[in-house]
Amino acid sequence: MALIIVIGVIVFTVQATSLTPLTSSTANAHIEAQLQILGQDMLTVLDHSKSGQNSSLKEDILNWDGEKYTWNSTEYVSQNNNILLNSSTSDLLKAVIVPKGIAHNVEFCIINDGGTTTTLPYIYNGEPSDNAVIVSRRVLLSNSDIQDIPLFRSETGIYDADTSTDFYNLIDVKMTLWRM
Repeated sequence: MALIIVIGVIVFTVQATSLTPLTSSTANAHIEAQLQILGQDMLTVLDHSKSGQNSSLKEDILNWDGEKYTWNSTEYVSQNNNILLNSSTSDLLKAVIVPKGIAHNVEFCIINDGGTTTTLPYIYNGEPSDNAVIVSRRVLLSNSDIQDIPLFRSETGIYDADTSTDFYNLIDVKMTLWRM
């Protein structure tokens, strides 16, 4: 009789426990997949351009002043000079990412003179969590895109990779997204 009661309790416990696809690890994987799709779509939208025009993403790089910006609950503000960031990237982040409570960083990665990768922070909102996703998009800069090459290099730290051609540098725009 005791054996039947123990087996009945075990069967009842197993049936009462919900094992769904939304358990912790599966839910995290689902959220990460959604963040990756969202981030890639945002970079695709920013990098789209009409024929003969620069994309918004390329314009944001060309107009960048080399400052690192952070979110202050209302705007993206530079850490050094309290300058507000006015860019298509910041506008899209404010419209899509911020209302959903998604933390994010945007960085520009370049290969510098010595052949090593340098990461330049554009928008920084802290260290990402373990379940962060990273999406990226490459943007080609040409000498003809830049109005004042010495000024651009001194402000941003992005150098001319090949002075003998119109190729300036290849920027890997890296967006890191994570849930708080």
